[in-house]
Amino acid sequence: MAVRPRLTTAKVVDAALELVDEHGVEALTLAAVAARTGVATPSLYKHVASLGELKGHVGLRVMEEMTARFTDAVVGRAGDDAVRALMHAYRAYVQEHPKRYLAVPMDPLHDELQREAGLKFMELVLATLRSYGLEGSDAIHATRRLRVIVHGFASIESSGGFGLPEGLDDTYDQLVRMYLDDLRGQS
Repeated sequence: MAVRPRLTTAKVVDAALELVDEHGVEALTLAAVAARTGVATPSLYKHVASLGELKGHVGLRVMEEMTARFTDAVVGRAGDDAVRALMHAYRAYVQEHPKRYLAVPMDPLHDELQREAGLKFMELVLATLRSYGLEGSDAIHATRRLRVIVHGFASIESSGGFGLPEGLDDTYDQLVRMYLDDLRGQS
């Protein structure tokens, strides 16, 4: 008799992420995760209370993954170099994981499960912007502008929304330069 590996919440989230990567967030169901992990659907309730909670854990994992990757991209850098590295790492993540990226909630700061991860992500961006001398509302507005640029561009790109022949890398580099010019003009 084969012994099935012990199921954990982390393994349930791993299976959910595999499904999301293959088929998108809309394909994430408890039945699909149960089938992937080789258990009956009720067995999942030992690890997650509902599909909503599972989606929360998936979003949390993606936020943590993004924050770790972006931290690696900016460590040892400052100013324009750090911001450029952050913006390119962010876009690259969405290019590599377009379906997974959609699992991140639009407002993780107001989700109990994801609040801490959202704050860490925001602190990373604020720390990256610190060399520009931005404080308070100015820093928050600069953070929002960065997110709008990267999220907007990468989301449109990953959904195939740019159909014209001009190079997307050129357009993105222009957006990054525009943002950096704006930051320098504020400091």
